[in-house]
Amino acid sequence: MSSSGQSAAAHSFNKILHQPKSSKSKRSGDVDDSLKKLRRMILVEGIPSTVDPTLRPRIWKILLRVEDISAESFLQYVSRGPCEVREKIRNDTFRTLATDRGFKERVREDMLVRLLDAFVWRNHDRQETQQLGFTYVQGMNVLAAPFLYTMPSELEAFYCFAKFIEEACPLYVQPTLEGVHRGLKLLDRCLQIVDPDLFNYLRMKNLSAEIYAFPSVLTLCACTPPLDQVLQLWDFLLAFGVHLNVLCVIAQLLLIRDEVMNSSSPMKLLRTFPPLEATPVMGIAVTLVRDLPTELYDELVRHPYEIRDM
Repeated sequence: MSSSGQSAAAHSFNKILHQPKSSKSKRSGDVDDSLKKLRRMILVEGIPSTVDPTLRPRIWKILLRVEDISAESFLQYVSRGPCEVREKIRNDTFRTLATDRGFKERVREDMLVRLLDAFVWRNHDRQETQQLGFTYVQGMNVLAAPFLYTMPSELEAFYCFAKFIEEACPLYVQPTLEGVHRGLKLLDRCLQIVDPDLFNYLRMKNLSAEIYAFPSVLTLCACTPPLDQVLQLWDFLLAFGVHLNVLCVIAQLLLIRDEVMNSSSPMKLLRTFPPLEATPVMGIAVTLVRDLPTELYDELVRHPYEIRDM
């Protein structure tokens, strides 16, 4: 998009964001219309964060419905110091997005540790009132990284991360990583429908999504640089649902389909996906939705959060 186009897009986003806050006189339908416009603009134009760096954090907070931000509570969690799984956290935080210089310059390791400690303390206090419990699990450090990079303060990053984890993808961070494994099984089922030849070729090579797509599903593609493209993809996932990440992984696969199909050892290609390109990935993911049977898509929508009956 040209600089003038980005400026126009920034103006359009700000126009929606500057609408009066909902009041008694403001109908819920008006709020829904504003959210629909916001989502459509994210898909069609993308958030022009280079023109207005304040847009992304403001939009993410709206999409996540983050309203209650208590500095007092956050500072209370932080004041407790290391949580019971601090060692596990420290084993992961030092390597979070380690190759991204921009991330390392903006987000120090102690910020990540502090946020994750606070999250564990928060859920330690709330475990009796929640259906699901939360502690630190593998991959949570990478899921926290975009929030610390994007938000203007650790406080805002903490509440956005907590809302995201607890409501958008709670099953992805259970000790068994139940949601992740569901997502991987769904990836295989979706791929079999949208590209049976590619699915069969990978199966012939004994490659299931569990083998080649685990990091991409676990981290919602945040493991594939560059970070600016990850953030653009997350704009899309926060707007339309994290379930779409499964289709975004398939989209990345389809972008290298010919190379994979012509490779005698496709795992060498799949071990590390090429640099992420958010725009084509989102475009393909949206078209894939139409190819899926309704029941399968419904299952995809529910897999990050729906607790199954035992």
